[in-house]
Amino acid sequence: MKKQQDTRNVRRDYLHGQLSKENLDQDPVRQFGHWMHDAVEAEITDATCMTLATCGDDGMPAARIVLLKHHDETGFCWYTHYQSTKGIQLQQNPKASLLFYWREMDRQIRISGVVEKLPAETSDHYFDSRPIESRIGAIVSQQSQPIKSRQALLQQVEQQTQSSENAAVKRPDYWGGYRLKPSEFEFWQGREDRLHDRFRYLKNDHHWKIERLAP
Repeated sequence: MKKQQDTRNVRRDYLHGQLSKENLDQDPVRQFGHWMHDAVEAEITDATCMTLATCGDDGMPAARIVLLKHHDETGFCWYTHYQSTKGIQLQQNPKASLLFYWREMDRQIRISGVVEKLPAETSDHYFDSRPIESRIGAIVSQQSQPIKSRQALLQQVEQQTQSSENAAVKRPDYWGGYRLKPSEFEFWQGREDRLHDRFRYLKNDHHWKIERLAP
């Protein structure tokens, strides 16, 4: 019988910092901005990567990495195929959670809320800013659907590239952006002995309530 891999003793100490209520911004969006700035300034690879967790009608959660493209006080935005697994799940259940994790700083941020599609003109503007190869890839890929082979996919890309040589490459109506409108944030700072600092922001009318959570 094959021996099971035992990872119970794989661990490390979290010694990169601490977090107190006194040094938190009262606005979680601004606090997020401070931490994102720190991650970018530290040149953390893929600092804008976030785990997007969704759940459709079947009740089975699904999570995947996407890239944060822009954010402001109205929410956190990304772009994808509307008929992908995540797109279908968001149509069935327009609620989701985002998770940012910066290992090099022992920090993570969880953000939950309701999701809505971005206006078509916003999606058009972002799509037009992408490299031509990325735009063609978005047109060709029927994301999350089975395909015959990678070679078949590349042939479709080549055909689309040839047909687009003398024409503008416009955003297809099955591709665009989403915005998560946050109702809850959690900021986590790893600490020694697993006594981590955790703070939750909960929206109360137009105000944010901040509370410390047990690690």
